Amino acid sequence: MLVLVAPGQGAQTPGFLTPWLDLPGAADRVAAWSDAIELDLAHYGTKADADEIRDTAVAQPLLVAAGLLSASALGARTAFGAVAGHSVGEITAAAYAGVLSDADALSFVRTRGLAMAEAAAVTETGMAAVLGGDQAVVLAHLEKLGLTPANINGAGQIVAAGTMEQIEALAAEKPAGSMKVVALKVAGAFHTHHMAPAVATLEKAAQALTPADPELKYVSNKDGRVVATGADVVARLVGQVANPVRWDLCMETFGELGVTGIIELSPGGTLTGLAKRALKGVPTVALKTPDDLEKAAALLAEHAV
Repeated sequence: MLVLVAPGQGAQTPGFLTPWLDLPGAADRVAAWSDAIELDLAHYGTKADADEIRDTAVAQPLLVAAGLLSASALGARTAFGAVAGHSVGEITAAAYAGVLSDADALSFVRTRGLAMAEAAAVTETGMAAVLGGDQAVVLAHLEKLGLTPANINGAGQIVAAGTMEQIEALAAEKPAGSMKVVALKVAGAFHTHHMAPAVATLEKAAQALTPADPELKYVSNKDGRVVATGADVVARLVGQVANPVRWDLCMETFGELGVTGIIELSPGGTLTGLAKRALKGVPTVALKTPDDLEKAAALLAEHAV
């Protein structure tokens, strides 16, 4: 049973969109999306530096656009038994599952990015990954420092979020038993109470959507459960910006569903890395460039019956 996954914010790197634009029709699609959301995706995906694409209002639409391009190049949607995305990647996953059109996904993520950037501007906040250590010990340490476990990713990784002072305190005093604390390439304390203003904005934006029910099993970040209706998917997309991402529970669900292969959309690598540690022995392919499509096709062929 193949699972398709879409990465979240922080996965972007300068120029990562460049090779995907060489695929037939890709540049035209990106140009149309750029016009529709009033953001030059091609520029940011090919020429912008790391600081420019760290901007939440830029990074989020860029990641969804890249995910949709790589998904289109991959094709074979019916080969997948389930789909999931990490944080903003949930919007990519919703489009792939047929809940949202590509145009609606880009419009919604543009609103999401702007709203979350605005919320993040109120207080200087950030996120840092805690690698290793006992989960209970790490969570207790974060609570002591006033930090929120914004992403419980499994495979020994918990992402903390809060004010920069709190993040600095974490870096200075990592939890007992943890290997290290790594600052993330994001511009705010996402999936915490700091993002509450963005929820209200997204609730209004969601009213303009007409979601369809998922055509594939859609696994939600909220609790790792499979969501059956488009309305529920959208409601969860709205609320998730201010609530923790439970990727650990998503991976548990993959295991319960009998996962035998995982393909990660562009810019791939983060989620397949977690899967290699949490779902040992399950083959994975990360779509970093179009060159990786051949490896993905081979994995798809192994699952063809």
